[in-house]
Parts: sequence; C-alpha cells; structure tokens
Amino acid sequence: MNFNRRRMLQGLTAGFGAALSASFMPSEAFGSISKPSSMKRIIFFLQNQGFEPGTCIPDGMKNSGGLANAKLPEPIEALEPFKERLHIINGLHGKHTSPSHSPFFGALGGYRGSDGVPPSGPTIDYELSKVSPETLLPHLCIGMDSIENMRAKPTVANLSASGAGQPIFMHSNPNHLYQLLYGGISEGGIRDQHEARSSMLERIEKMSSLEGKAVPSNDKNRYEQYVRGFEDMNGLRERLTKVSSHLKKFAPEVDERYTNPEFETDWHDTLLDLGISALKSGTTNTITIGSGRGEIFGAWKGLGVEKQGHNLGHMKQKDNPIWIKIRQYNCRMLVKLMEQLESVPEGNGSMMDNTLIVYTSNNADKQHTNGANWPVMLLGNCDGAFKTGCFTQLDGKRPINALYNSLLRVNGVAGDRFNMGDAMAKKYDSGIGPLKEILT
Repeated sequence: MNFNRRRMLQGLTAGFGAALSASFMPSEAFGSISKPSSMKRIIFFLQNQGFEPGTCIPDGMKNSGGLANAKLPEPIEALEPFKERLHIINGLHGKHTSPSHSPFFGALGGYRGSDGVPPSGPTIDYELSKVSPETLLPHLCIGMDSIENMRAKPTVANLSASGAGQPIFMHSNPNHLYQLLYGGISEGGIRDQHEARSSMLERIEKMSSLEGKAVPSNDKNRYEQYVRGFEDMNGLRERLTKVSSHLKKFAPEVDERYTNPEFETDWHDTLLDLGISALKSGTTNTITIGSGRGEIFGAWKGLGVEKQGHNLGHMKQKDNPIWIKIRQYNCRMLVKLMEQLESVPEGNGSMMDNTLIVYTSNNADKQHTNGANWPVMLLGNCDGAFKTGCFTQLDGKRPINALYNSLLRVNGVAGDRFNMGDAMAKKYDSGIGPLKEILT
C-alpha cells in the first residue's frame, strides 16, 4: 500500500496524548484521511464450504421485508438480539468466478479464480483498506484451519490480494501473530523470540536485496516484490515498537491456548482475540477472516465435530447438526466482535457505529456450486449508510461485484463497477452501480 509513512508517524506522535485519555479514538491516534467516511473499519468473515440460504433466512420469508417479527434460524440464532443491525441478502451471484470448490481470490475479487491460480486483480478488502483511516497495519488477514494445517502452514495466501499476482498472506499461528503485534512489548521467551525473528528477517532482507542484483531481468519484478515484503514486515515491527506504551493496553493475555491448544478452536479463538485487539488499538481498520482459509479444509473438533475438511462440504447444511454447530460458532464470533467494538467510545457513539461486518462464504451457497446464489449477511449501518433490520431477496441477476461497488461508494470511491469490464457486465450484471436495496 502506498502511503506517506513519515506523515503517518508524525500523526502517531501527535496522537499519543489522546491515546492516554478515556475519550481516545483509535483512528485519531493513527492518523486519518482527509475525506470523512461513515465506514471507518470493515471486517470480512468468510466460512468455507458455502453458505446455504436456508441456514440464515427465517422460515416463511420469501420476499424482502423487515426482521423485527421474524425468528432467525437456529444456525444464526445468536444474532437474534442484534437483528436491528442485521441485513440478510439473498440472490446475488458469482457465476463468473467459477467457484466449484472455491474461486479463492475471486471470492473477494469478483473475478474468475481457482486453486493455484494467482489473483488477477486487487480484492475488495484491500481496496477498502486504502481508503479507510490510515493505520500501522493497513490490512490484517487471519486464517483458521485444522491445528495440523495451521502449524504446518502458519501463513497461506488464498483470499486477499493487493493486485494482479500480488497475494496477501493470512496469519494462522497465533503465536507468530502475537509476536508480530506485541513481541516488542513482551518479556521473557516471547520477547526473545521476537528479537530473534526480527534479526533473522533483517538479515534475509539484506541478503535478498544483494542477491536480487543478479536475478534475470524477466524475474526482477517478482524478486523486488519479495524484497519489499521483507522491508514492509521489518518496517512494521519497527513502527509497532515505537508505539509500545499504547499497545500494552490492548495486548491479550497469553495462556495455554497459545502454547498448548487442546483443539484447533483454541487457536481460532486466540486469533479472533488478536484481531479484536488490533482493531481496538487502532493498529488496523481492515480485517479478513478466512475460516477454512478459502479452501475445502477446516476442522472444529473443539465443537464436538469429528468430520473435517472436504467431507463437510458434501453434507446439506440446513437442519444438519454439524453445520448448525459450525455456524453457531461463527455467529458467537460475530457477536463478540460487535460487543467488543461497542465497548469502545468513538465520536458520539462507539466503534461499532462506524464498522461494517460482512459475513458470507468464499464458495457461494455450497460446495460444487455454480455460484448462482451467493448469500451475504451485513452487520452494522455505519452511521446510517446501510439499511439494517431487514431481509432482501434479489433476482439473481446482479453479481457480488455490485455489493463490493456499494461498499466503495459509501467510502466516496467513484465508479459504477468493481473489477468488471463492460463485456463481462453485459453478460453477468443486469444493472450498474451500487445495490440500492442495501443503501439508505
């Protein structure tokens, strides 16, 4: 992301006085963009294996209408007290993304994707991170999976991208993420590991920079991206160290769930806690959570679910006790996000008043889907920008790109389409511009 780091650090220094007061607003301490926006932060939560509409649409609701007198289905019943903040959308499509098992980057990019295929453009979460109030870490991606996969692959890139061929990695090992965010303020073993890792990354950066001089010209751009990745990582560690006194107030307590997890859900929970702490501290304003990490894997043994991975996708989700447990677990996470953000004052309200949560799947409505229906739930209205407390049934003729265009429009970004040219739109989009059904 291109932003003026010197200006941002000057904003950091100026904001420390506010950070010590009870009325501290995270976006103020970490600088802000000149254009006001009702959406100061956004969270994307994508559950793999699809989001069957029967698990979120109240029984008997066939047409658009209010949720006040409706009873939410069992899988999402945890959201019942928050119905006035909820908007359930059915009838968007993603046929052009070629999902099948997953379109991977295409789920948030709104373009054709597949396993092993690099992103063909930026994804919506990255684009929104560019226009949100500036932070030290513009975009945090978290990946939840089986404990074996999270240990073997602590980072993986499947969902988010900053541009064509430029994937953004998800953090899946909470110990590594904790070291990144809070290693500079920790003591004992965590501090030692943080310093050792920082020293190693600095050496790799220098070595990579030197070695890059001998790289063939056709590989030079790719290698320069690799070097910049180490520069950004090392720069982030340095910047986080500069605000250590502020971060101490938000660092979660490290317990056995980090070092000796009984189930993978222990790590899922700690990753969520770290994401919440990064939002509340103002370290980031954009988070993407991939439950299943955008693939066909994933495990929830901590919920009493023994089946995992690909087999879960071959089960119908509606009225399935296994999927009820998984979806309820997701919704408890959504509730925790809302309650934690509601607890922090911001402006005339709370952080949640200026936050939007987008919950969906990276795989439309089911595994082996053609993407004809892509259910989505929105939580939050961002100071009245979005309609809430309702269900909207669309006709299946507008793509997920139209939703993403709507999110950009709320942030003042001009344009009638997101990642969709005229030829593609002629085939896959019956309208133009944002979804009027979701905006006030």
